[in-house]
Amino acid sequence: MSESVHTNTSLRSKGMMAVLCAQFLSAFGDNALLFATLALMKEQFYPDWSQPILQMVFVGAYILFAPFVGQFADSFPKGRVMMVANGMKLIGAASICVGVNPFIGYTLVGVGAAAYSPAKYGILGELTTGDKLVKANGMMESSTIAAILLGSVAGGVLADWHVLAALGVCALVYAGAVVANLFITRLPAARSGQSWRFNAMTGSFFSACKTLWHSSETRFSLVGTSLFWGAGVTLRFLLVLWVPAALGITDNATPTYLNAMVAVGIVVGAGAAARLVTLETVARCMPAGVLIGIAVVIFALQHALLPAYVLLLLLGVCGGFFVVPLNALLQERGKHTVGAGNAIAVQNLGENSAMLIMLGLYSLAVMVGIPVVGVGIGFGTLFAVAIIVLWAWKGKV
Repeated sequence: MSESVHTNTSLRSKGMMAVLCAQFLSAFGDNALLFATLALMKEQFYPDWSQPILQMVFVGAYILFAPFVGQFADSFPKGRVMMVANGMKLIGAASICVGVNPFIGYTLVGVGAAAYSPAKYGILGELTTGDKLVKANGMMESSTIAAILLGSVAGGVLADWHVLAALGVCALVYAGAVVANLFITRLPAARSGQSWRFNAMTGSFFSACKTLWHSSETRFSLVGTSLFWGAGVTLRFLLVLWVPAALGITDNATPTYLNAMVAVGIVVGAGAAARLVTLETVARCMPAGVLIGIAVVIFALQHALLPAYVLLLLLGVCGGFFVVPLNALLQERGKHTVGAGNAIAVQNLGENSAMLIMLGLYSLAVMVGIPVVGVGIGFGTLFAVAIIVLWAWKGKV
């Protein structure tokens, strides 16, 4: 597709709206399914430290399939790739509904999510370009966070009513995402005709890793987004244990309401980033990253709902402002070097490796009995320090 086609594609086109609709339904299902499955594990008396393990098997799929999903996304029309991936999520959710071990079912969902991610972000670079790409990322993040907001709450509320019903709703939402994918504009494959031999695919992937890591801009983006999403997924599980410890509330819904406040904030922050940050001024997002860590530390010390809501809203605003420009930078630079799908696959490897490490450390901390408030303080402090180091590193390159 020519550059002129990219440039003239409207952010309100039918293709873009179909992408956003499919993404909303898919992300809604992901977040509702997580809380519904956690409720199922709680009902079946799984230990607290096993909760992060559920997410670890999910992100493990991203890491295992990282060398292949980028080429998969670039070798076929991305709308069809998204449809196949959502179909895999549907199978995983349905299997949990019928009694398959939740770790197995959630792993299948992770495989679908791993294939879905390079396509959903890569297609943005095929529908638009330049500073419009930052705005498109803002729309994508807003759609995603709206889905996190509603999906998380729906998963918790439905699980308090009936766990199996919550799981069934998740499967139906994934089915809706599959249908929505049919309406995405059928674009030509970005890089058709690539070799499907194992050695060639892994070699191509690690070559893309090397190319992106050697560029100061894409390396900066990869590290920043990896830190952000590793922290984000750990915070989600921290909330599940923090609510009963700090507030004395034991239902399934309250942690989802708190997660929803983060989601609302990210929508606001993503919108602000689309207006205030360009690809040339990406460093403007860094103070927001430091504030994320500070907000987590202050949040961990709270014992009332109102200040907790306010702090999580602020944390979300900072998160949206921080991550959207970094995503856009990687997509734009990656599109012209290794292909958008491969760039996002490399990003997924970094982000999910960070998630796996942070979740593993969190699970270990819970297992050895560190109080959840202490975990939150340490976690927030380390995150703020990491962003300061990244900021200083960016200034030297």
